[in-house]
Amino acid sequence: MQDIQEIFNRIQEIKKKQKDIKSSYKEALASSQEYVELTDKLKIMREKKKQIENMIKSDFSSEFTKLDDLKIDLESDMEMLSDIVITKTMKGESVEIKDEYDNNYEPIFTVRFKKIN
Repeated sequence: MQDIQEIFNRIQEIKKKQKDIKSSYKEALASSQEYVELTDKLKIMREKKKQIENMIKSDFSSEFTKLDDLKIDLESDMEMLSDIVITKTMKGESVEIKDEYDNNYEPIFTVRFKKIN
């Protein structure tokens, strides 16, 4: 098995190369006059779109309140589901759930690292 630090370093190098390529691409786009003009037109169209959305959104204020409440309920239920699944898994119990169409689901766990400095 490879050393964890070696794999981490390789991942960091790949991310750096990706960043360099993306940066070069963005510079090439910025130097294209046609691209800059289209980007400006797109900004204007987005602003108009946003204005129309806001006008219509004001008519749906009660629905958006309900939508916000549903979002909070969903986040709470998702967190509770995760806590229950982690607890059952740590106890050695298998976890499987089914949806309304009889599709089976099993949990997937991931590991992420967070910078501590």
